Amino acid sequence: MGRTTVACAAGRGPYQRQVERWLRLAVDGRQSAADCEAVRAFQTRQGIKPANGYAGPVTWARMRLLSARTAPTDTGTEGASGDAAGPATGAVSDPASGSAAGPASGAATGGASGPAAGVVASGGCPVRSYRVACVDLRRQLTWVQKGGKTLFGPVAMRSGGAGHRTRTGWFRIYWKHKNHWSSLYNAPMPYAQFFSGGQAFHAVHGSIHTTGGSMGCVNLRLADARKLWSVLKTRDHVYVWGRRPGS
Repeated sequence: MGRTTVACAAGRGPYQRQVERWLRLAVDGRQSAADCEAVRAFQTRQGIKPANGYAGPVTWARMRLLSARTAPTDTGTEGASGDAAGPATGAVSDPASGSAAGPASGAATGGASGPAAGVVASGGCPVRSYRVACVDLRRQLTWVQKGGKTLFGPVAMRSGGAGHRTRTGWFRIYWKHKNHWSSLYNAPMPYAQFFSGGQAFHAVHGSIHTTGGSMGCVNLRLADARKLWSVLKTRDHVYVWGRRPGS
C-alpha cells in the first residue's frame, strides 16, 4: 500500500516574499498551495525539519547561505528586507595596511578622510591583502577573506537585535578565550573572539535562527565557531556593516 502524501497546509511565513523571490515564484506575499509545495520541496532537498512549507527563518537563512557560497561579497538583489548593505552611518574609515592595533578594548582604528587603497566590493566587504573577518548584518552571514580568496565560510550567524545592535565599522580581534563565561549574562561563550568591547564571535547552544537577535555578539553554530577560532588570530581585522532586519 502506497504512502499517502499529506497536503501542504502551512500558512504565510515571516519571510514569504523573500522565499518566493528566491524560488522564482510569483511574489505576492501570500501563501498558496503551490507556494507551500515549492517551499516544502526545497526544505526536503536541504534536510530542513520539519519540511512543512513554512517560509520561516531557518529556510530563509539557508537560501541566503546558498546564494553567498560562490561569491560572498556579491550581495546581489536576493530580495532580503531591511536596510541597504552599505556601512551604517558612523562607520569609521578603513585602516591602512600595517596600521596600529588601536586601543586594547578592540575599538576600531582609522580616522583618515577616505578608505585605504584596495579593492572594495560594491556594498560588501573590503578586499585586502590581509585577513578580514566580514560580518554582513543585513544578510546575517559571516566569512573570512584574504585578497580574493575566501578562507572561511560564509556561514549563518545571529547578530545583535533591537537595543543591542552589533557595532559597525573596522575593528581588530583583541582577545581570544576558548572557554569564556559571561559574568554579565551568566552564560557560556565558547570560542569567544572579542573585537569591540564586550562584543565577540562565539558559539551558542541551540538555534541561531531566531526572530530576536543576540545581545550584540556575533553568534555562531558550535562547529562554525570552532573552525573560525582556528582561522582568526589576535590583531586580525574585522569589518561589520549593514543592519539586521527588524533591529
